[in-house]
Amino acid sequence: MVLKSNESSVVRCISILYRYGQSYIAKRLEYLNIGSGQYVYLMTLFRKGEISQEELSNHLKIDKGTTAKAIKKLEEEGYLVRNPDLRDKRAYKISLTPKALEVIPAIQAAAKDWENVITSGLSEDESFRVEQILQRMAENTYHFKIENEESGK
Repeated sequence: MVLKSNESSVVRCISILYRYGQSYIAKRLEYLNIGSGQYVYLMTLFRKGEISQEELSNHLKIDKGTTAKAIKKLEEEGYLVRNPDLRDKRAYKISLTPKALEVIPAIQAAAKDWENVITSGLSEDESFRVEQILQRMAENTYHFKIENEESGK
């Protein structure tokens, strides 16, 4: 057991899952020069297609500076291209390269394998309930952030 009962908390458990997950994904994708924090950008673009950097940040709930750094690294590695946005001359649309499309199956496999690790020993119903609860918790944090930004807290 990772946590003793007197150390257990939801926040601590989520933190452990996140850190171990990032480490696992980083090791699995190291040979592709894709960092653990970068694969989410590739997967989002794979699902959504070409979108602006701002849309990408907003969708992932990641600040613009972090997104800019990740895009720069992925572009240098040949996974992304930035094309001028025809509707907004100040903006760029981000899209995947053929090289990125080739590595998507490896990213999907790493993510699925990690999910299998963390849901090992859970029934299908338990896995479904955990996912529902985590989704609700993510929504709570999103609404909390929005409310606090609006009120200036």
